[in-house]
Amino acid sequence: MAVKSSKAASAKSVVPPSPSSPSSPKKTVVFFHPDLGIGGAERLVVDAAVGLQNRGHRVVIFTSHCDPAHCFDEVRPGTGVLDVRVRGGNVVPASILGRFAILCAIARQVHLLLQIWLTGELAALGATAYFVDQLSAGLPLLRSLGSAYGGAAQQTPTTPIFFYCHFPDLLLAKGRQKWWKRLYRVPFDALEQWSMGFSDAVAVNSRFTKSVVTATWPRLAAKVKVGIDPLVAEDDNGLRVVYPCIDIKQEDALEQERASNNSNDKKTKQNRDAPVDLWQGLPFVLSINRFERKKDIGLAIRAFAGLPTGTSPQRLVVAGGYDNRVAENVGYHRELDALATELGLRTATARTMVTALSIPADVQVLFLLSVPSALKSLLLHSPSCRLLVYTPANEHFGIVPLEAMLAGLPVLACNSGGPTETVVEGTTGWLRSADDVAAWTDVMAKVLPGTGIPGALTDAQRKKMADAGRTRVRSQFADTQMAARLDGILDEIVVRVADGTTTATPSASISTLLFSAVALIGVLLALAVAVLKKIF
Repeated sequence: MAVKSSKAASAKSVVPPSPSSPSSPKKTVVFFHPDLGIGGAERLVVDAAVGLQNRGHRVVIFTSHCDPAHCFDEVRPGTGVLDVRVRGGNVVPASILGRFAILCAIARQVHLLLQIWLTGELAALGATAYFVDQLSAGLPLLRSLGSAYGGAAQQTPTTPIFFYCHFPDLLLAKGRQKWWKRLYRVPFDALEQWSMGFSDAVAVNSRFTKSVVTATWPRLAAKVKVGIDPLVAEDDNGLRVVYPCIDIKQEDALEQERASNNSNDKKTKQNRDAPVDLWQGLPFVLSINRFERKKDIGLAIRAFAGLPTGTSPQRLVVAGGYDNRVAENVGYHRELDALATELGLRTATARTMVTALSIPADVQVLFLLSVPSALKSLLLHSPSCRLLVYTPANEHFGIVPLEAMLAGLPVLACNSGGPTETVVEGTTGWLRSADDVAAWTDVMAKVLPGTGIPGALTDAQRKKMADAGRTRVRSQFADTQMAARLDGILDEIVVRVADGTTTATPSASISTLLFSAVALIGVLLALAVAVLKKIF
C-alpha cells in the first residue's frame, strides 16, 4: 500500500495573484501571535496570512516563539513560505514554576512590541493594518507607542488594528472554583475586555462564539457596533464572523491526480492512488478529536455499543491528538478503553500507521494515538469509512467536520455550537443532542451496512450527501473565501481610520500609563509569589 506525500500536500503554496483576483489596494499586513505552535488558533493565523499573501499583499508575522520541530510548514524558519520573525521571547519565560502563564504571555507580548518599536523594525515596515489574535493585552500599547514617543513611529497610532477573538479567555481559564484563582484572574479578565476596545474591528470564528462574546462583554459589543457600515455588519452588533477555512487545493490536487491515473493507467490506479479500502473493507465509523475529556468521546463509544447485536463486523475508530507527557491525554485514553471494555467491546490501541493497518477484524474499537496527516487522509477518504462522528458539545467552531465533508463523508455532530453552522441536517449530515445516545446510535445504524434497520442509507443517498458536503465546503469555507472576507474588512477599517469614524479607543498617555502600571504590578506580584513558593 503506497501513500504518496509531498511538500505541496502538507503546506499551503503561495501563488501570485491572478489577473482575475479582486482588485484591492496592496497592503502590508503585520500579524502578532503569541506562540506559533500547532493548534486551531495557529492554523487560522497561518491560513489568514497565506490567503492575504496569495492576494498580493505583503505579510509579516511577529511571534515570541516558533519551534521548527513543532510548527506548521508554512511558518517553519528557513523553509516556510511566510516571513516569520521571532522577537521578545528570550527574556520572559512562558511560565513561572509552571504557573502564571497568562501573566508571562502578556509580558512577552509587551517585550516584543517594545523591542520592534525601539529598533525601528515596526516603523520600517510601514504597516497598512495590524492583525492581532488570542491576546489583546498589548493593543493599548500598540496604539499608543507612536504618540508617546513621536518620530518615525507616528504612523503607528493611525494604523488600523484588527483583532480576532477565538473565544473569551476568561471562560477558558481553569481552576476558578478556588477563591484565590478567581481573585488572581480579576485584573486579567478586566484587561481582556478593556484592551479589545483599542481595536478597530473585532472578529470571531462562529456565530456561536459571537453570541458568547456578546453575552460576556455587552459593553464591548455595543462599542464596536457604533460606526459599523450596516451593509457589511452581520446582524445585531458589529462583531464580525470570519470562519476558519479548509485548503481545497490539496483535495483538488488529489482528485486531478486520480483522474489522470484513471485515464492513463487504469491497471495500476487502484494500487497507487485510489482511496484505500482499509482493513479489507471492514465498515467503520470515525472519530477525530484530541484525547481530552471536554471532547466527550465516550458518547461515540456508548452510541456504537448500542448498535443491534448479530450484525456484520464493524468498527469504531477513535483517532486524535495525543501526547504521553500530558496527563489528561494518558488518563482519558485509559478511561475510554475501560468504558469500551465495560460495554463488551473488544479494543486495541495503535501508535503507528503500520500497527494500525494490521489490527485484526474482530477489534471493535480501535484507538489511534497521534495520527499523522497521511493516515488521517487515508481514514477520511477510505470507502469503508461510513461516517464521521464529532462529539464535543458547544464547540467554538470545529474544523474536523469540514475536513470530513470535503472528503465526501457525512457528519454526525452535536446540535450546539459551531457544527450547527457547518453541518446541514439531512443534507450533509445529522445534528443530535449530546444527551440522547440512542439518537446517535440510530444514525450509526443508518449508515453502517448489515444493521437491518428500516431507513438505511442507500448508495445513491450516500453519494448525494457526499456531493452536498463537498459543495458546501467549497462554496462557504474555502481558504479563498476567508482571505477575501479578511481583505474586505481590512479595507473598510483602513478607510474608517483615515476619515476618523473608527470607534476604537484612541491612544492616550493615561492608557499607556495604566496598562504599564497593571503589567508592572502583575509581574512583581508573580515574582514575589514564585519566590515565596520556592522558599516555603
